[in-house]
Amino acid sequence: MIPSASIDVTLSSSDTTETSRTYRLSNGSIQGFVEEQEALQQAIYLMLNTEKYEYPIFSFSYGIELENLIGQDQLYVQMELMRRIKECLLTDDRIQNVENFTYSITKDSILCTFDVVSIYGISTFNKEVNV
Repeated sequence: MIPSASIDVTLSSSDTTETSRTYRLSNGSIQGFVEEQEALQQAIYLMLNTEKYEYPIFSFSYGIELENLIGQDQLYVQMELMRRIKECLLTDDRIQNVENFTYSITKDSILCTFDVVSIYGISTFNKEVNV
């Protein structure tokens, strides 16, 4: 016997913005929670200090690839560092742009300073690469 009743299936969707609330990492331990700007700054720090493809717990799109820049020409490292930082950070939908790159070059390293434009405002970050 075939059922004669019809099933009303109505699908609805809604746009929801996920919160930026996460655990506060401080001195190697979890100490409470952080939200919004501070949570984003912590996320940026973690992304810039996680070598891409190194840890199987993270997806291949998480982190930044810096190991193969060691020993390269300084001009190449500057250009590549800018591209890789942008590629790394723009995967987060809270970040709108990465701009104003400046470099301090020493014999052993390049210090890159840049601004991150996010939905919470502008923050300045540094990333150092040994060459």
